[in-house]
Amino acid sequence: MSNPHASMLQPGRIGTLELKNRIIMAPMGENYGGIDGICGERAQDYYEERAKGGTGLIIMGTAAISWPTGTSEPHQLGISEDHFIPGLAEVTRRVHSHGGKVAIQINHSGKVAANDRTHGREMWVSSIPPDGPVAEAMRTVTPKEFSTFVGVGPYPDRYRVMDKADIAQMVEWFAAAALRAKQASFDAVEVHCAHNYMIANFLSPFFNSRSDEYGGSYENRSRLLREVLTAVRERVGADFPIWVRIDAEEMHTPGGITMDEALKTAKLCEELGMDAINVSAYARLPTGSAFTDAPIPQKQNAYREFATGIKKAVGIPIISAGRWELDAAAAAISHGEIDFVAMGRKLLADPELANKLQANTAQSVRPCIYCYACVSEIFINKGIKCAVNAQTGHEASKTITFAEKPKHVLIVGGGPSGMEAARVAALRGHRVTLVERSDRLGGTLFFAALAYPENGRLLDYLVKQMDHPNIQVRINTSVDAKLLDELKPDEILVGTGARRAAPAIEGAQQSHVWSGDELRRLMTGDRAEEIAKAKLNLAERALFKAGGMLKVTDSTAAIQSLSKLWMPLGKRVVIIGAGLVGLELAEFLLDRGREVTVLDPGTHPGTELAIVRRWRVYDAVKSHGKLLMQSNVTRIERKEVVWTDKKGEEYRTPADSVVLAIGAEADSAVADQLQSLTRTPVRRIGDCQDLGYIEGAMHSGHQAGREV
Repeated sequence: MSNPHASMLQPGRIGTLELKNRIIMAPMGENYGGIDGICGERAQDYYEERAKGGTGLIIMGTAAISWPTGTSEPHQLGISEDHFIPGLAEVTRRVHSHGGKVAIQINHSGKVAANDRTHGREMWVSSIPPDGPVAEAMRTVTPKEFSTFVGVGPYPDRYRVMDKADIAQMVEWFAAAALRAKQASFDAVEVHCAHNYMIANFLSPFFNSRSDEYGGSYENRSRLLREVLTAVRERVGADFPIWVRIDAEEMHTPGGITMDEALKTAKLCEELGMDAINVSAYARLPTGSAFTDAPIPQKQNAYREFATGIKKAVGIPIISAGRWELDAAAAAISHGEIDFVAMGRKLLADPELANKLQANTAQSVRPCIYCYACVSEIFINKGIKCAVNAQTGHEASKTITFAEKPKHVLIVGGGPSGMEAARVAALRGHRVTLVERSDRLGGTLFFAALAYPENGRLLDYLVKQMDHPNIQVRINTSVDAKLLDELKPDEILVGTGARRAAPAIEGAQQSHVWSGDELRRLMTGDRAEEIAKAKLNLAERALFKAGGMLKVTDSTAAIQSLSKLWMPLGKRVVIIGAGLVGLELAEFLLDRGREVTVLDPGTHPGTELAIVRRWRVYDAVKSHGKLLMQSNVTRIERKEVVWTDKKGEEYRTPADSVVLAIGAEADSAVADQLQSLTRTPVRRIGDCQDLGYIEGAMHSGHQAGREV
């Protein structure tokens, strides 16, 4: 069978550097360093795992050339003194032991040195930056999150406009850091010239307002770039590979870097002897969602046109990041649009990605769901994590080892926690029986995939993992004493999800009022007939039945398409509850032409969502619908929802349909019932233990699978 990703698996070359494939781990700040900036075992384990997974080249996240100054994270790695070399050298040794190559990105954060801001240190800049917009989405950050938020401290901003001595010092810092990288046995160095860090800050016509030879014309604004790259090349020698990361565009930045100037920069870097160009982009943040335009894009293959354009302008290899999908990346490499594909989030989700592509088993790659849990941790000064991969950042402590004594494990509930527990337990050699009450696997993940299609990738992956010789799946099955007697399990794990109790709101029992559970059951076919009878008129029931007969509810993609034509909700929808479920449902309905109002008594919407994902959904709902916090619903009438604001003033919002997206709580009822029937230990996992949604379910299931 031909491999559709064969082009990604071909050897490649950057300068003198020979790579076994075209897959690169993009530089992504992991915040795993010690408080002393030293690269310790946690970071070493993390990078080694991606090398073990077959990644051709790993580019370590940004290392500070003047540590602790010029840092954007409290646990950023340093490369500014010789005592940093041994820890970094251990990374290179480990990566090389698996046949991989490793580079390190060197940088000074300049204006974006949030850790300097926190500690009241001067931030070195080309010139005093213009006042930036404060995104309205920042209102979603809770006081607890804000207490550790990156760049927040008791000190006023202090900027140091660099003089010529400072610039000379900056050049020396870069050159010395590059030499240390070579001494630590790195295979290459990437000089960070993007994302409004030091060199990009000079390059940007928006941020650089200097009037000397380092400001004004492009020739002047690029002078620091030329001096740094020249010094770095001189310091490490002609044969040591060096490349740069540049912005193709500064989005949402009037008068910022454009593609025309990016082409100039790319050509200049080639003239200066750079061995490759890593194409990225940057955005100011007038809105929270701007961060998901750049540098961490939501859009698939977001920078393809940028990379292709720069590829046509230079003769050196092009590395391209920006949420590449595997098929598109393979096609782009095959067609000569790019030379190498750089992936960050995908390799957090599955470090084995390259090996799986090599084995032609792309369907077994654990998908990134673009929930932004990873990068959101950086904002609150924590190390990155992955919602779908519990082992990220814990590669040494959360290993999956073969069980000394294989058991028979009964798992009740085929949602994400149950399937992840089954997957891990099976890999450990246990025999697993997975029992699901409905006629399909997925649980609430199936419904979550309707509201946010990226979740469907995880659902498909988990269902595929159930095709394992150690796993038996029984659908349309409830557990009772008879089944327990038949199976005789050694351990029982229960992942039956949460309970959503109806809130005590007058009028909540009317037929046009839907609970989240009712909507989920209808749209996913889980005991849907009783819901249809209670909630739908004869015409709607006929349409629903026809849809069921056509099996449209068998896939999230089919339901996505059907829902654009028909849903059991009227034109004007009021959602009560601005948590994860309420906001993602609002986003889903707005995309289907509904008029949506979200009401919530609290002060901070979407707190269950990762911060960056929260910003994006908040912006979408605020831009196309209404989001009203500190709104207390007093009653639901046939065509209106009555609520009061924080001052006690009463308002009425028209509503053809109402969805109750509140009242979720852990539900131990099934687990308690089973424990009363058997002496076998019963353990709760997922939302029936603690509300944790997809991330909580995956991590809880993984832990249970490791520990049975």
